[in-house]
Amino acid sequence: MCAKRTKIMIEENVKKLLKEIPAANPQGEAVTLVAAVKMQTPEAINEAICAGIRAIGDNHVQEFRDKYDLIKGNPEHHFIGHLQTNKVKYLIGKVDLYHSVDRYNLAEELSRRGAAAGVVSNVLVQINIGNEETKGGFELDEAAEACKNISALPALNIKGLMAMLPFIDDESELRRLATLMRQKYDELCAVYPQFEHLSMGMSGDWKLCVECGSNMIRLGTSIFGPRHYN
Repeated sequence: MCAKRTKIMIEENVKKLLKEIPAANPQGEAVTLVAAVKMQTPEAINEAICAGIRAIGDNHVQEFRDKYDLIKGNPEHHFIGHLQTNKVKYLIGKVDLYHSVDRYNLAEELSRRGAAAGVVSNVLVQINIGNEETKGGFELDEAAEACKNISALPALNIKGLMAMLPFIDDESELRRLATLMRQKYDELCAVYPQFEHLSMGMSGDWKLCVECGSNMIRLGTSIFGPRHYN
């Protein structure tokens, strides 16, 4: 696809989404759109920002490092992928929100590196809501204990929860799981007044997730089109 046509497609997709995404979820909370920029060029990302995107989310540290200085418009930088502890050092002070704190030793490393750099990192605790072996995260009944332990670490500010729904066609089951996530989020909001974000919803299920109470969605394909893997 030529650069001009790609630019027009991205602009149209972003503007369509910004009109389609409700201003608030059923709980009255604003819904934040994070553009998932895995495998996207800096040029494509900048086109999305120019069209109205205010937050971008990276999945891979190397991609984040390679593109960081090429991104224009001063968007929020989120890290939304699985993060290895030995790569935390490359992100400290550059990421506005870590979505995927899926284990305690990762939280410890973010805390240690942040404290050494004088940086407080905003984090979300990842919940494996579908109990899937292929996904990381704490089980739902571990969420309270995980938040308690992670919130006690220095140089971390726990801001909410993150989840990925299973890739299944059973809408009633997806709605059940998304509702459970919202219920757990509400339960923990009573303990952690700084909670702001329930990050749940991708290109295939974001509408359902927002209906069930998500206030942050991570969309890639809906903005940039299907990814082409080499």
